Amino acid sequence: MSEKRLDFFERYLTVWVGLCIVVGIILGKLFPDVVSALSKMEISHVNLPIAVLIWLMIYPMMIKIDFSAILKVGEKPRGLLITLFINWIVKPFSMAFLAWLFFKHIFIGYIGEELANEYIAGAIILAAAPCTAMVFVWSYLTDGDPAYTLVQVAINDLIMLVLFAPIVMFLLGVSNIIVPKDVLFMSVLLYIVIPLVAGYLTRRILLKSKGEEWFNTKLLAPLKPVTILALLATLVIIFAFQGETILSNWFNIILIAVPITIQVYFNSSLAYGLAKLLNVPHSIAAPGALIGASNFFELAVAVTISLFGLQSGATLATVVGVLVEVPVMLSVCNFCNRTRHWFPNESKQKAM
Repeated sequence: MSEKRLDFFERYLTVWVGLCIVVGIILGKLFPDVVSALSKMEISHVNLPIAVLIWLMIYPMMIKIDFSAILKVGEKPRGLLITLFINWIVKPFSMAFLAWLFFKHIFIGYIGEELANEYIAGAIILAAAPCTAMVFVWSYLTDGDPAYTLVQVAINDLIMLVLFAPIVMFLLGVSNIIVPKDVLFMSVLLYIVIPLVAGYLTRRILLKSKGEEWFNTKLLAPLKPVTILALLATLVIIFAFQGETILSNWFNIILIAVPITIQVYFNSSLAYGLAKLLNVPHSIAAPGALIGASNFFELAVAVTISLFGLQSGATLATVVGVLVEVPVMLSVCNFCNRTRHWFPNESKQKAM
């Protein structure tokens, strides 16, 4: 069997993010008036250019989700329960603890109190948003059960509607970081509720009227490069605003990456270990470990921009999450593939 590989863009996502840093900083230096004008284009703390770009990223992801798969949830509960436990009970709180430990104590001498609070906020928001689109990539690379992965993503997206804002508010409050509730709930409405409903209706209407083949080839395929370009454009704009901060505090990117990387390995190991303990098949255990570790960074970036602004340390923290996502998650995929023999019927079993 040929080795499974990421698409060209996904394989080099970290490289593209690095290039966006360079391009954004250069543009910020060459065209400061344009960057300043973009920053002022906002309504109710929502930056309009960024909002459009985020929508171009999130909406196609929501179109892909088949929420009718939720009807199958009762058939194979153990793998799903592990994922929900990690995503909504362990991950946000473990990230909050690690961020507090590193930014408030270990790294406080390097970054100071103000940046420490902003980095904590960004890390919390990043961890409170479970991964959506990239989960299908990780599941594919580990020979995961695609139908079960779809169920996990669909249910997590629905839960995110209800729990994302309360968890963020609670953990930020515990960390003594005050954010306006109305802005947070507006962000949830704008970047979760509306895209999810629009994606669901689009999928349902077009599948019924045009058929599955047309839907996949004429709609989803052309949307993929749009999503990619929107992500890159968003990162360029963010780094155009962050240029001075990065140039003067480039070491902070490395510091931010430390707790984010640790929490990925911690949560993936915990999910994978629980799956092994509960005798969950590898085709469900591996994607579950990856779902429990990765993040919906597009949403996290959008929310931090709305709450803290384009130039904030919180926004930078979520962008660092994008930077470390691919290499770290690929290492988790590799570990899952090398330990396939830990699980029964690992080579063929696709159901639990």
